[in-house]
Amino acid sequence: MKDALLSLYVSGQTYLADAKVPTPEKDAPPELTKAVDTVLGVLAWAGTAAGVAGILVTGVMMAMSVKRGEGSEHLSRLGMVLGGCILVAAAGPTVQFFFKANPIGG
Repeated sequence: MKDALLSLYVSGQTYLADAKVPTPEKDAPPELTKAVDTVLGVLAWAGTAAGVAGILVTGVMMAMSVKRGEGSEHLSRLGMVLGGCILVAAAGPTVQFFFKANPIGG
């Protein structure tokens, strides 16, 4: 029994030692990179369009409410829309800052 286990152990070690370990390429395939860039570009455009639409809608609501004396209630909504615009605009540079190819000091 011990001899069978020892033989199995040795053959397993030999198999693992001879195995080819895959070494993936550093960069993504160009087709994938192009597709991801396209999707991110469309999402950035949609986020910008949504921000502009949000500011316009908030402005219209404020203009309509000022007649009733409720104009200040929409300032918080405008703050949320502007915060979303800042997030959309800062997303790309923030990711580039944290995932640079050449980090600072490196």
